[in-house]
Amino acid sequence: MAAPILGGKLALESHAAAPALSLAGDSSLAREEYVLDVTRRGIELRGGSVSAVLYGLQSLRQLAFENRGTIPVVRIHDKPFFAYRGAMLDVCRHFSPIGEVKRFIDILALHKLNVFHWHLTDDQGWRIEIRRYPALTQTGSVRRGTVVGDHRTSSEYTDEPYGGYYTQDEIREVVAYAAERGIMVIPEIEMPGHAVAALAAYPWLGCTGGPYEVMRTWGVSEDVLCIGKESTLGFLKDVLTEVLELFPSEYIHIGGDESPRKRWKSCPFCQERIRREGLRNEAELQSYLVRRIEEWLRDRGRRLIGWDEILEGGVSQDATVMSWRGTRGGIEAARHGNRVVMVPCDYFYFDYYQTHDPARVERETVATGRPDDVPHVTVRRAYEFSPYEGLDGGQRQCILGVQGNIWREYMVDFRQVEHMLLPRLAALAEVAWSCDRRDFPDFSRRLFRLKELYDQEGYRYAPYFFNGTDTVPQ
Repeated sequence: MAAPILGGKLALESHAAAPALSLAGDSSLAREEYVLDVTRRGIELRGGSVSAVLYGLQSLRQLAFENRGTIPVVRIHDKPFFAYRGAMLDVCRHFSPIGEVKRFIDILALHKLNVFHWHLTDDQGWRIEIRRYPALTQTGSVRRGTVVGDHRTSSEYTDEPYGGYYTQDEIREVVAYAAERGIMVIPEIEMPGHAVAALAAYPWLGCTGGPYEVMRTWGVSEDVLCIGKESTLGFLKDVLTEVLELFPSEYIHIGGDESPRKRWKSCPFCQERIRREGLRNEAELQSYLVRRIEEWLRDRGRRLIGWDEILEGGVSQDATVMSWRGTRGGIEAARHGNRVVMVPCDYFYFDYYQTHDPARVERETVATGRPDDVPHVTVRRAYEFSPYEGLDGGQRQCILGVQGNIWREYMVDFRQVEHMLLPRLAALAEVAWSCDRRDFPDFSRRLFRLKELYDQEGYRYAPYFFNGTDTVPQ
């Protein structure tokens, strides 16, 4: 159990009869709480669960590395502040084979995060095999080209097809790999917007019937799933049936963001659905879909989670909300008693620029937003996020935790992912573990130590925090 975390067998000198390294469960500890005791007689690690023991092993790994293999006598008693500590990887805009996905999971495990949110479907590609609907991967996983440069200003496209998807066996392999490291995998199947790849595969899912093409550029399409047709609901349930067989996670993410309602306004099927169900408008039509899927998931022992747009038109109190457009959606949801994961884009979107000076940008020459008009998500900015701002004591109980997102419009290869993720992910991890006891100078000192571990693992982290070029001038 310890060897994969520690990078090999731990050689300890001990004259005691007991093992040099003892791992044990302890029912007196909380589920994610651990106690690590290092004495001259050996090492004892106790945890409230297997996951807690894994966190203790990560601490032991860092101690061993920082002290060049000599572990000092020490006692660490720790537990995370938030139960949900996650990061999302988008593989739709640019694809990662499972080796890279496992590397992403290893990075999460190093930072003691426990949720991997896997963004698997979008306008630019459908990345998960659904056996009942083979065209989703035969057609929907491949776009005939990709925009070059900034999609807001570029009219240039590659003429090479771009594709890739995960077989169900590969999905199972990744889920098992994550579970061994104490990480839950939450799949995201986008609905009703960001669904052009599905529409290209099965045009009858749309309001107009097409033709549709897997998008070659980024942004938002007006073409969305037709909620007026019962066959669309049947399709989604069929897809989710296979998704549930692959992912044992409590939560299933249904997206719900950036879904234009223009097509619904002129669709006779959608307008008939609005009339028949007594809905007031197209916003409530989307909420109708969310409720139908939520009830279906609940009947199967799962929970629905979606981006904060699912609040528009009303949502049940059982739905969990990911607040990405700042914290406003999360505050609203918590005040209504909904569970919330805070993912505000201006703190935890790691596709944003991370230094104020574009002249110093190395591998994110194009990033989300423009260098002169978007918040720069520096390490310090991510570190200083306050998840409870605007909430009273009772409402704070609705905040499950925090998450960082990697949207990959401009991250073609995985080295760029690492560059944008690190070291900002360490700041998020500190919020998730130590929200009530943060100390930025102390964190900064420890981050330089963690940088050396990044070097050993060969991670391509961004240099700006370490060389002082991420600070926004006054």
